[in-house]
Amino acid sequence: MAPLVRLRRATVEDAAEVAAIWYPGWCDAHLGNVPQRLVDARPEETFEPRAVEHAEHTTVALAGDEIAGFVMVVGDEVEQVYVAAAHRGSGVAAALLSAAEREVAAGGHERAWLAVVAGNERARRFYERRGWVDEGLFEHRAPHPDGPIPVPAHRYVKQVR
Repeated sequence: MAPLVRLRRATVEDAAEVAAIWYPGWCDAHLGNVPQRLVDARPEETFEPRAVEHAEHTTVALAGDEIAGFVMVVGDEVEQVYVAAAHRGSGVAAALLSAAEREVAAGGHERAWLAVVAGNERARRFYERRGWVDEGLFEHRAPHPDGPIPVPAHRYVKQVR
């Protein structure tokens, strides 16, 4: 874990700070790599309500008093891992991913999985360095009120127990 980084469960009061990391990070990872329909469905103002909705599944990393990143885990899926641009490369992502792996294992699951959009090479290299295995391309179904949006993604897995 990075020096001076603490992990804790998120609260709904963290939603604005989580969204302030999530939206620009989502843009970095997804613009040019996902269908335009998904980009149109994820304007900036949708991220804070989604952060509130998922607060119970979220762990935040604190660098000092500032939220430096977060991870969301639901069941055996690591749904979101994002680090503020100023904290990338500092070990925050590794600390969050390790926490997510422990959470999946504590939930009784043998393997964790996550989806990475096909063009997000930086994230794919990160997960591979952390021992995750690419099981190949699949059609991720991104949630949308009008029905899921198909997104080409790689399914990564890791034994956690």
